[in-house]
Amino acid sequence: MAKGARVIRVVVVDDEALVRSGFELILNAADGIEVVATSGGGQAMDAVRRERPDVVLLDIRMPDVDGLAVLREIRAMAAPPVVAMLTTFDSDEYIVTALRGGAAGFILKDTEPEQLGQLVRTLAAGGVVLSPKASHAIVHARPGRDDAEARRVRLLTPRERDVLVLIAGGLSNADIAARVHLSAGTVKDHVSAILGKLRVSGRVQAALLAQRAGLLDGRAGDRP
Repeated sequence: MAKGARVIRVVVVDDEALVRSGFELILNAADGIEVVATSGGGQAMDAVRRERPDVVLLDIRMPDVDGLAVLREIRAMAAPPVVAMLTTFDSDEYIVTALRGGAAGFILKDTEPEQLGQLVRTLAAGGVVLSPKASHAIVHARPGRDDAEARRVRLLTPRERDVLVLIAGGLSNADIAARVHLSAGTVKDHVSAILGKLRVSGRVQAALLAQRAGLLDGRAGDRP
């Protein structure tokens, strides 16, 4: 890590101690990341309020406390951290509810260890993390809406479509700016315009709409 670079502070919430310790070990070994607390569901909010992390990795299903309830509490904070849901199942029916509730994505618990650090960095940078294994379940979460959503996508300019595809790819504004050779401020303006035209509240919702409308596989412009 470069001297003076900010360390990404992470809280891991899971009902299984083995999972918590595994994530802690892997992430603490990653450059520029520190797990500042781990907890079960019942102690999650105490840990988040005490540590004020940048990123929370939150189990979506816990026996003592519903992960979705914890997500709602975190999102209600004045300055909430970024939250990604942890799940064992790539078709977990709670995933779409969590994403609509403000989660910035989700991570499968069997994700390759070497990928975890980069996923956390993506989250901390404002990017979206969506497991490709569950893309089918997510794309078809709201059947019957493709045509309406495709019409919204067609409101976007060609440049805005390019930016939306990169948002769906998990890139932050800074990464998008470097990719399309624009200033970060200009990209921020594009993102704001995209969210407004698509009538969504955040990047994850925009990414899901782009998937369902077919933009990510080149079908958006072909729909009636």
